[in-house]
Amino acid sequence: MDVMESVKAILGEVEKLLSSKTVIGEPMTFNGMTIIPLTSVSFGFGGGGGQGTSPKGDNGGGQGSGGGGRVSPTAVIVIKGDDVNVFPIGGKGAIEKILEMIPEVVQKATGENCCSKKGKGRQEAEE
Repeated sequence: MDVMESVKAILGEVEKLLSSKTVIGEPMTFNGMTIIPLTSVSFGFGGGGGQGTSPKGDNGGGQGSGGGGRVSPTAVIVIKGDDVNVFPIGGKGAIEKILEMIPEVVQKATGENCCSKKGKGRQEAEE
């Protein structure tokens, strides 16, 4: 396989991964609230090849290609009735940020405070 064939093969695989569903996730609905995850997608790839002659006069050549990709959450859209909110995910690790956002999302969507800021349960927080 020459370099161009390698690059075309890589691009073919990347193309299979890229769609609007990759960037805008599947909507999830519960309790009358719809949550849509948004992600950032980036890819990089390269390829090269060459030929040469050794000091002994032997001919040789080589080629290679490679690539990598990254998909990371960037925000969630929360829809309840006519109210639409976008909650960015940034700074901290994505999982930690999402976990920290749960009380805020629930409160904005339902109008109820599900947790205290110290992470105590509702009953414990009220005492």
